[in-house]
Amino acid sequence: MAEETAVIGCHSEADWEEHLRRGNESKRLVVVDFTASWCGPCRIIAPFFAELAKKLPEALFLKVDVDELPKVAADWAVEAMPTFVIVKEGTILDRVVGVRKEELHQKIQHHLGAATASA
Repeated sequence: MAEETAVIGCHSEADWEEHLRRGNESKRLVVVDFTASWCGPCRIIAPFFAELAKKLPEALFLKVDVDELPKVAADWAVEAMPTFVIVKEGTILDRVVGVRKEELHQKIQHHLGAATASA
């Protein structure tokens, strides 16, 4: 399925809640990119985030534009872009702020490894 290996854009609160619920129910690791269309650093890291989604299909990759969904961004305490939040079964496991490709990749791999070990 194409959706399983791509970044899924959430364009409404209902969209966001549905994708997050599905990720939580499936017990998959969920990686959320809080971004903005005007954000230069967000544009720099977007291709890397998309590549991670292709390489790591066991995780669910979501993208939220903070201007499109300001309430979601506020609820998740997003204060800078890009902010990446790693979630498992409704619990925030980690957060990476800024264009920190290696750190983001390592944290996702760490939490995927922890998820595999506990399964």
